[in-house]
Amino acid sequence: GHDETDKSETILSPKYRFPLMLAFLIAFFNQFSGINAFLYYAPRIFEIAGLEKSTALLSSVGIGVTNLIFTLVGLSMIDRFGRRQLMYVGSVGYIISLSMVALTFVMGIKGMAVPVFLFLFIAAHAIGQGTVIWVFISEIFPNHLRAKGQAFGSSVHWVLAAAIPSLVPVLFTKIGTAPVFAFFAFMMVLQLIFVWRMMPETKGVPLEELEQQLVIAGRR
Repeated sequence: GHDETDKSETILSPKYRFPLMLAFLIAFFNQFSGINAFLYYAPRIFEIAGLEKSTALLSSVGIGVTNLIFTLVGLSMIDRFGRRQLMYVGSVGYIISLSMVALTFVMGIKGMAVPVFLFLFIAAHAIGQGTVIWVFISEIFPNHLRAKGQAFGSSVHWVLAAAIPSLVPVLFTKIGTAPVFAFFAFMMVLQLIFVWRMMPETKGVPLEELEQQLVIAGRR
């Protein structure tokens, strides 16, 4: 019967190769936006951009507020527009904001430019990845493997969330601020390609149907 196959299956079974890859990639790109590093080091980044300490701290509070507001916006939109639409919006927002921060540092523009673009970056994250990642991962695995799939995505996410922020300050010192932001902008171009070429829309697709699509895609 159906239940017997369920017990012998794991998320590592060949038929779940594609969902596993999707879970890995969305968690990978979530962190390769640089989000956690920029949240940790916001005050320092703002100081490099020439803000006073007090303004820098205030801007960090602004980041928290921006994050909250746009997460709520994302949550209100995810079922209306679907997962891919939000990821498109988020990806484009990431690319613009990260490129502009890099450019601002290259051109040595002081003042509020960097905080403004970083707020845009946070908004892009909250609407796209921040809203979509866990919903999407829970939808690409069948019910009996959902918890395992979530745990896998979560592990990838947290390993990178620990590794990347510890590297970023070193890279700021070694190669400079602009190249670091440019690198993350480039990674988000790759994310955009991932959304366009690989990411299925999971909104309103019945679980069985989605499962079949993903298994077929995994065989390609």
